[in-house]
Amino acid sequence: MLFSVTMEKEEALKAKMGSLGIKESDLIEKFILASKKGGQKVNKTSACVYLKHIPTGIEVKCQKERSQALNRFLARRILANKIESLIMGKKSEERKRIEKIRRQKRKRSKRAKEKMLEYKKMHSEKKELRKPLTADF
Repeated sequence: MLFSVTMEKEEALKAKMGSLGIKESDLIEKFILASKKGGQKVNKTSACVYLKHIPTGIEVKCQKERSQALNRFLARRILANKIESLIMGKKSEERKRIEKIRRQKRKRSKRAKEKMLEYKKMHSEKKELRKPLTADF
Protein backbone atom coordinates (compact mmCIF):
# COMPACT_ATOMS: atom_id res chain seq x y z
CA MET A 1 0.00 0.00 0.00
CA LEU A 2 1.43 3.34 -1.02
CA PHE A 3 -0.46 6.36 0.25
CA SER A 4 0.61 9.97 0.38
CA VAL A 5 1.03 9.92 4.18
CA THR A 6 4.00 9.43 6.48
CA MET A 7 5.43 5.95 6.89
CA GLU A 8 4.50 5.97 10.60
CA LYS A 9 0.82 6.50 9.80
CA GLU A 10 0.93 3.85 7.10
CA GLU A 11 2.61 1.35 9.44
CA ALA A 12 0.07 2.14 12.19
CA LEU A 13 -2.79 1.48 9.76
CA LYS A 14 -1.18 -1.79 8.61
CA ALA A 15 -0.75 -2.90 12.22
CA LYS A 16 -4.37 -2.01 13.09
CA MET A 17 -5.71 -3.83 10.03
CA GLY A 18 -3.53 -6.84 10.87
CA SER A 19 -4.71 -6.96 14.48
CA LEU A 20 -8.35 -6.82 13.33
CA GLY A 21 -7.79 -9.50 10.67
CA ILE A 22 -8.51 -7.26 7.69
CA LYS A 23 -6.69 -8.43 4.55
CA GLU A 24 -6.33 -6.45 1.34
CA SER A 25 -7.70 -9.50 -0.53
CA ASP A 26 -10.97 -9.16 1.46
CA LEU A 27 -11.54 -5.61 0.21
CA ILE A 28 -13.36 -4.48 -2.93
CA GLU A 29 -12.07 -1.09 -3.96
CA LYS A 30 -13.72 1.17 -6.54
CA PHE A 31 -13.07 4.74 -7.58
CA ILE A 32 -16.00 7.06 -8.25
CA LEU A 33 -16.25 10.59 -9.60
CA ALA A 34 -16.58 12.94 -6.66
CA SER A 35 -19.90 14.68 -6.12
CA LYS A 36 -19.00 17.86 -4.30
CA LYS A 37 -17.70 21.34 -5.04
CA GLY A 38 -14.49 21.59 -7.00
CA GLY A 39 -15.46 22.30 -10.58
CA GLN A 40 -13.43 20.94 -13.47
CA LYS A 41 -10.81 19.14 -11.36
CA VAL A 42 -13.41 17.10 -9.48
CA ASN A 43 -15.34 16.28 -12.63
CA LYS A 44 -12.25 14.85 -14.36
CA THR A 45 -10.70 12.73 -11.60
CA SER A 46 -12.05 9.77 -9.68
CA ALA A 47 -10.96 10.91 -6.24
CA CYS A 48 -13.83 9.32 -4.31
CA VAL A 49 -12.93 5.89 -2.92
CA TYR A 50 -15.47 3.12 -2.24
CA LEU A 51 -14.39 0.18 -0.06
CA LYS A 52 -16.34 -2.93 0.84
CA HIS A 53 -15.15 -5.52 3.35
CA ILE A 54 -16.51 -8.81 2.00
CA PRO A 55 -16.63 -10.88 5.26
CA THR A 56 -18.54 -8.25 7.26
CA GLY A 57 -20.32 -6.46 4.39
CA ILE A 58 -19.29 -3.04 5.74
CA GLU A 59 -19.14 -0.35 3.05
CA VAL A 60 -17.22 2.93 3.24
CA LYS A 61 -17.14 5.87 0.86
CA CYS A 62 -14.53 8.61 1.31
CA GLN A 63 -14.04 11.86 -0.60
CA LYS A 64 -12.66 14.13 2.11
CA GLU A 65 -9.57 15.16 0.15
CA ARG A 66 -8.82 15.92 -3.50
CA SER A 67 -6.09 13.29 -3.61
CA GLN A 68 -7.17 9.74 -4.46
CA ALA A 69 -4.20 8.25 -2.58
CA LEU A 70 -5.07 10.14 0.59
CA ASN A 71 -8.75 9.15 0.27
CA ARG A 72 -7.68 5.49 -0.07
CA PHE A 73 -5.79 5.78 3.23
CA LEU A 74 -8.67 7.58 4.98
CA ALA A 75 -11.22 5.04 3.70
CA ARG A 76 -9.15 2.17 5.08
CA ARG A 77 -8.82 3.94 8.42
CA ILE A 78 -12.59 4.55 8.60
CA LEU A 79 -13.24 0.91 7.68
CA ALA A 80 -10.81 -0.31 10.37
CA ASN A 81 -12.55 1.92 12.97
CA LYS A 82 -15.98 0.58 11.97
CA ILE A 83 -14.83 -3.03 12.19
CA GLU A 84 -13.13 -2.33 15.52
CA SER A 85 -16.35 -0.86 16.91
CA LEU A 86 -18.21 -3.93 15.63
CA ILE A 87 -15.73 -6.29 17.33
CA MET A 88 -15.08 -4.34 20.52
CA GLY A 89 -18.64 -3.20 21.09
CA LYS A 90 -18.85 -0.80 24.05
CA LYS A 91 -15.09 -0.55 24.47
CA SER A 92 -14.43 1.25 21.19
CA GLU A 93 -13.66 4.97 21.13
CA GLU A 94 -16.67 5.80 18.97
CA ARG A 95 -19.02 4.11 21.42
CA LYS A 96 -17.43 6.01 24.31
CA ARG A 97 -17.92 9.32 22.49
CA ILE A 98 -21.57 8.54 21.69
CA GLU A 99 -22.21 7.45 25.28
CA LYS A 100 -20.66 10.67 26.61
CA ILE A 101 -22.98 12.77 24.43
CA ARG A 102 -25.97 10.70 25.58
CA ARG A 103 -25.06 11.31 29.23
CA GLN A 104 -24.75 15.05 28.60
CA LYS A 105 -28.16 15.24 26.93
CA ARG A 106 -30.19 13.14 29.37
CA LYS A 107 -32.66 14.74 31.76
CA ARG A 108 -31.43 16.01 35.10
CA SER A 109 -32.31 14.04 38.18
CA LYS A 110 -34.99 15.52 40.44
CA ARG A 111 -32.41 16.47 43.08
CA ALA A 112 -30.10 18.13 40.53
CA LYS A 113 -33.02 20.06 39.06
CA GLU A 114 -34.11 21.29 42.53
CA LYS A 115 -30.54 22.36 43.31
CA MET A 116 -30.25 24.24 40.03
CA LEU A 117 -33.61 26.01 40.56
CA GLU A 118 -32.62 26.91 44.12
CA TYR A 119 -29.40 28.48 42.85
CA LYS A 120 -31.32 30.42 40.19
CA LYS A 121 -33.74 31.74 42.82
CA MET A 122 -30.86 32.85 45.07
CA HIS A 123 -29.20 34.58 42.14
CA SER A 124 -32.38 36.44 41.16
CA GLU A 125 -32.85 37.60 44.76
CA LYS A 126 -29.29 38.87 44.82
CA LYS A 127 -29.90 40.81 41.60
CA GLU A 128 -33.16 42.17 42.98
CA LEU A 129 -31.24 43.68 45.92
CA ARG A 130 -28.98 45.57 43.50
CA LYS A 131 -31.88 47.56 42.03
CA PRO A 132 -32.05 51.21 43.09
CA LEU A 133 -34.72 52.07 45.59
CA THR A 134 -37.55 54.23 44.22
CA ALA A 135 -39.38 56.62 46.52
CA ASP A 136 -43.12 57.03 45.96
CA PHE A 137 -44.03 60.51 47.34
